[in-house]
Amino acid sequence: MGKLGERTAAFLNNRWLVFVAAMWLQSVAGIGYLFGSISPVIKASLGYNQRQLARIGVAKDLGDSVGSLAGFLCGIIPLWAALLIGALANFVGYGWVWLVVTGRSPTLSLWPMCILIFIGTNGETFYNTAALVSCVQNFPKNRGPIVGILKGFAGLSGAILTQIFALIHTPDKSALLFMVATGPSMVAIALMFLIRPVRGPRQVRRSDQSNFLYIYSICLLLAAYLMGVMIVQDLVDLDHSLVIFITIILFILLLTPLAIPIITTFYLDIISPMEEPLTSPASAPPSGESSSMQKQKQVVEESEDEVLLSEVEEEKLQEESHLQLLQASERKKRIAHLNAKLTYAAARGGVRVKKRWGPHRGEDFTLLQALVKADFWLIFVTLLLGAGSGLTVIDNLGQMSQSLGFDDAKVFVSMISIWNFLGRVAGGYFSENIVRDHAYPRPIAAAVAQLLLAIGHFLFATAWPGTMYIGTLLVGLGYGAHWAVIPATASELFGIKNFGAIYNFLTIANPAGSMIFSGVITSSLYDYEAEKQAHGRQIRKLESFFEGDGLKCEGPTCFFASSMVMMSVCIVAAGLSLVLVHRTRRVYSSIYGRGQR
Repeated sequence: MGKLGERTAAFLNNRWLVFVAAMWLQSVAGIGYLFGSISPVIKASLGYNQRQLARIGVAKDLGDSVGSLAGFLCGIIPLWAALLIGALANFVGYGWVWLVVTGRSPTLSLWPMCILIFIGTNGETFYNTAALVSCVQNFPKNRGPIVGILKGFAGLSGAILTQIFALIHTPDKSALLFMVATGPSMVAIALMFLIRPVRGPRQVRRSDQSNFLYIYSICLLLAAYLMGVMIVQDLVDLDHSLVIFITIILFILLLTPLAIPIITTFYLDIISPMEEPLTSPASAPPSGESSSMQKQKQVVEESEDEVLLSEVEEEKLQEESHLQLLQASERKKRIAHLNAKLTYAAARGGVRVKKRWGPHRGEDFTLLQALVKADFWLIFVTLLLGAGSGLTVIDNLGQMSQSLGFDDAKVFVSMISIWNFLGRVAGGYFSENIVRDHAYPRPIAAAVAQLLLAIGHFLFATAWPGTMYIGTLLVGLGYGAHWAVIPATASELFGIKNFGAIYNFLTIANPAGSMIFSGVITSSLYDYEAEKQAHGRQIRKLESFFEGDGLKCEGPTCFFASSMVMMSVCIVAAGLSLVLVHRTRRVYSSIYGRGQR
């Protein structure tokens, strides 16, 4: 019974369990990605034109991305409390919007509606911040896969929530607003005590790589399953019992990653000596030699002229914890060799001394220290141009599909959610291979993503047959890749100590881009074309143009000019990403220990 209790405690403190719980939370956290489905309901119920709806969309984007409060609170209060605050904001904001749209509450003017949308979507930032902060700390050497998978599930949540909504089987489209208000809040409250940094041993195992491959395979299977289900449901009117069966399979796929913490806890040794290179600061040293080495490292770090090892040298020190398994003479040789390498590295600059005027790139920055760095603003501007233009497409999918003759935007909302998910997973996976295998700067992956976005915007502008589907694919991939590549890049260049604050400042670029491209450019051009079409019609047809949901624009001209503008800025963003690649080559070489030696 005592052993079972120990295993149960180990299971609850397993970092893979935290990761799986964070994936579940993220799978319902991306409520902002459903705006393309709920915006036509809001527009029709409240009689907004496209410019007014764009302001609602910008408020949603601000709520989705302005996570400074979440980043600040996650640093001073327990993560469970931050998740509770996020759940309450989510429930109050979208719950009130639902009451207004359904007539259960007095109609509000535009700006109070913007505030409610902001509050409701801002709950998502608490979910994202808590998930990322806890898992990046639990997996410090796997930032790319961790960020890519977690952000990927946030992107996929649009398709997941759409499929769950199909269970309700109601023609009342406003019911989706009610589900957005209640569903994520309930999941966050249910998981708020599981998502946290794990104290004690990190439980690093040789099987970690295979575990990540297993997670990746589940991600691909989940995306393929949702894509197939979405296509079938779009082409065929399925029986409700079959929809229930399909959704049950979806839940089973979401539960399968739980096998990793179960197996690593109950069917393998909790921690084996060969698989514990990372230990908590409070844990006892494993041997005499490694203990002296740790003490030596601690003295160096606490000295007045603080010496900071690069991640490569730190990994080498961690690997030396295995010396306890070697013969005594071999241990002495290895320790002597390591000391010689560190001395030589210090002489040639491989071990850096922290200067009084601030840290070097690759070390821990505060937000204020990062704000004076050119690399930080290069990241910010590329995110504003690239992700901001992609978010504009996500927010306007309902109107884009309607202008091209599609009756329902649901298929495109689900498609862009799936490709957004795959872009995040692929961005984390391939960018990690780039830096690990070649020590090449991770921002090269951001440049590729921005070129994909540029091609997608061009296809939307041309409006050729089938380009709506291909453009949705490319924009989803390109936009999603940003949210795997950019956070990992920021953590590598500016450290993980203040990662929450730095990450949440960078996310401001997302609504800033949406405010420019959607709130100003796209909506103004759309309304201009709609008014021109309205004035060109006969008076008897004009009334059908105003059916309680504002001006409608029809045809490729509605989004031609705005799509060309966004294509151009994505090309500029790719150029700036290449500038960042050039500036950070030495940094990545020093961190990952290859390339320039």
